[in-house]
Amino acid sequence: MKIGDKVRFLSEVGGGIVSGFQGKNIVLVEDEDGFEIPMQVRDVIVIAPSSDLSPEEENLFKNQNSKIKEPPSKEEKPVTFKPKPLERREGELLNLYLSFLPDDVKEMSSTGFESYLVNDSNYYMQVSLLSAEGASWRLRFCGVIEPNSKLFVEAFDRSQVNDLERLCVQAIAWKQDKPFSLKPATTTELRLNLTKFYKLHVFHPNEFFNEPNWTEDIIRNDKPVRSIFVDAEQVKEALS
Repeated sequence: MKIGDKVRFLSEVGGGIVSGFQGKNIVLVEDEDGFEIPMQVRDVIVIAPSSDLSPEEENLFKNQNSKIKEPPSKEEKPVTFKPKPLERREGELLNLYLSFLPDDVKEMSSTGFESYLVNDSNYYMQVSLLSAEGASWRLRFCGVIEPNSKLFVEAFDRSQVNDLERLCVQAIAWKQDKPFSLKPATTTELRLNLTKFYKLHVFHPNEFFNEPNWTEDIIRNDKPVRSIFVDAEQVKEALS
């Protein structure tokens, strides 16, 4: 598989032309609308090598690709599938998730990961993801997630896993060009059990991903899901 090959997706509808790679496991596929979609190499199949493309397809790809000098930053990553055309009754309740996908599920002791935010609602969401650094916080991602869609956040390796122990997600929801029920802005803090990054049984396919993944609830049915923080030193002081 090489840049310029025409491919289609195995795990979902769609396809396009290979525009680049991220590491050895992720291929960037440019669809007919000009969006770059990150996909696992194993989830795409070549249907026409670059040498078999029509002159029109080859020229269109060259013109579009000439504008791309570097892979897009995490803020520019596109929605990985298009929003559903119709609103769902159950989608009137906000549901937001954070998912982690291993690059190689067979090498859990050394594999890197990708993270995604999943918006399972009829609302647009402005979402900020932060990680704790002592008593302060660092912004990891900020962007808008379209209704009923998922959005790539970042890729990270084993050396960065410890940075994810304490996370905070802030979200604001709205609809465009139509009236809607007002949803309060939310701030959700959670503490991840980092040992799960090493446990194969934690990762499994779900309704959002065909690949094995670990998905944490952020907002469930309009209510933020808050982890309970227990500080060992504070408990010790309280009991002394």
